[in-house]
Amino acid sequence: MITNPIIPGFNPDPCICRKGEDYYLVVSTFEWMPGLPVYHSRDLKHWELYTHVITDDEKVDLKKLPSAKGLWAPCLTYCEEEDLFYVVYGVMNSMNARYFDVDNFLITAKDIRGPWSEPVYLHSSGFDASLFHDDDGRKYVVALEWETREGYEKPGAICMVEYDPQKKEIIGYPKRIWNGGTDRGCIEAPHLTKRNGYYYIMCAEGGTGYNHCVTMGRSENVWGPYVKDPTNPILTSVPGESYERHNPDHLKPKYYNPDSVLQKAGHGSYVETPDGEVYMVYHTSRPFVPELCCTLGRETAIQKMKWTDDGWLRTDSGSNLAQEETQESSLPQCPLPKVPDFDDFDSGELGNWYYAPRIMPWRFADVKARPGWVRLRGQESRTSLNKVSILARKLTSVYARITTKMEFQPEVHQHSAGLILYYDNMNYINLRKYYSETLGGSALSIIHLENGVKTEFLNTRIPVEDRPIYLRLWIQGRKSWFEWSYDGETYTKIGRIFDTAKFSDEYCQYGEFTGTMVGLTCADRVKHQHCADFDFFEYIADETKPVD
Repeated sequence: MITNPIIPGFNPDPCICRKGEDYYLVVSTFEWMPGLPVYHSRDLKHWELYTHVITDDEKVDLKKLPSAKGLWAPCLTYCEEEDLFYVVYGVMNSMNARYFDVDNFLITAKDIRGPWSEPVYLHSSGFDASLFHDDDGRKYVVALEWETREGYEKPGAICMVEYDPQKKEIIGYPKRIWNGGTDRGCIEAPHLTKRNGYYYIMCAEGGTGYNHCVTMGRSENVWGPYVKDPTNPILTSVPGESYERHNPDHLKPKYYNPDSVLQKAGHGSYVETPDGEVYMVYHTSRPFVPELCCTLGRETAIQKMKWTDDGWLRTDSGSNLAQEETQESSLPQCPLPKVPDFDDFDSGELGNWYYAPRIMPWRFADVKARPGWVRLRGQESRTSLNKVSILARKLTSVYARITTKMEFQPEVHQHSAGLILYYDNMNYINLRKYYSETLGGSALSIIHLENGVKTEFLNTRIPVEDRPIYLRLWIQGRKSWFEWSYDGETYTKIGRIFDTAKFSDEYCQYGEFTGTMVGLTCADRVKHQHCADFDFFEYIADETKPVD
């Protein structure tokens, strides 16, 4: 069996495709760079972080964008006739007054690892844009057309426009083709496919919250009309009917289903193996209960599917409820390398599993300046939306231990470096070494930002020597705390215990849709040049333990 989620932690909006014997899956990253990670598998059970689509933070400039804006809902397709990969992605620039100003782009590459072409601007009509390659060579862009007018159903309807690959532009204006396969409302995430003469539209409905689901419709004409699948939704965390077209709120916590471990299941994309087996990837969440807070964000899961005799897609289990386990494929087993638990920075290359807010990590993280260490150059405060030195990886379990060894000599009070548990620029806890004018030397203290309210726990501030120091973060379910040590063996707890559940889109008021990160950080709010050296980064997580 395959156990869900297959890619735990902050990995939402999955889109899957196949080239030969290789399966590739891309997910959203919002303000984090590098952008749009691509996971690779050969058996649909074992997955490796393979590459990233967006690695140029000047071509795709995310600086100054608030949390949860940036790179949304990529679509990855492979056109066999052209032997070419296509990625369509949106850059969400603003959600002020619910206008949702987004720019959608298309890029191509012969190799999934790049290089990728220059971005082609498509339109700004709505988000979750995807590309469909028809068997006559024509191509179409489908997206949610965001509705702002009074008296119209919100957030909108699915629209489509033809794309001219020679002129590299859309033909005319997008036209509405689909209002959904249920009455859950909040339709989004459209994908078009074709099978046995039918065009199939797969969408997410209900909002990307607790009423989320996957629905389908079909038509004999690409422009429709599309007929609803008679058993919609085909996959969800909350089976049954609900009328929510009047409610544009995406979260809808009243639809939490206590009988399901996997919540918020939706935003699907499917692939077929050479033998005709069908698998759908989708995202899901595992909240703390009763808080209904999803610290790990939306995670990627998979479900085996099958086509019925009358041409509709169903789960292999016969139930439309998202399952923790699904039958593995008949493909040969192919284990793949995992992200290492221990990184000693000895390779001379920064691991592809590290991310930074809005800028590429190499702009401040150097693994060559001091072999065997990573050197972080300090920049702006961790609340900034511009240039912040946070070298982070995704939290994949709420049971984890994170440890590092740091050498850092702060010279003024604006110098600080240490460990961080980070949801967004307004919600984090940071164990930092800094220069204390009160103590006349280096000290450790904890800074806590909770929905923009900053607290420095001066009562737990302690002086420390300017020699190597070990810093540790424990995450044990709802409880998270810091420790420190000089020898790496005997650790001393510092500060209070924090509520892990508060690091979630349900609690955080300044961002949503992402997930919690852990990492190393350095700040120099004077000259942006003072550095901290880290000997290793150890991340030990128990991904078998449930969130409860």
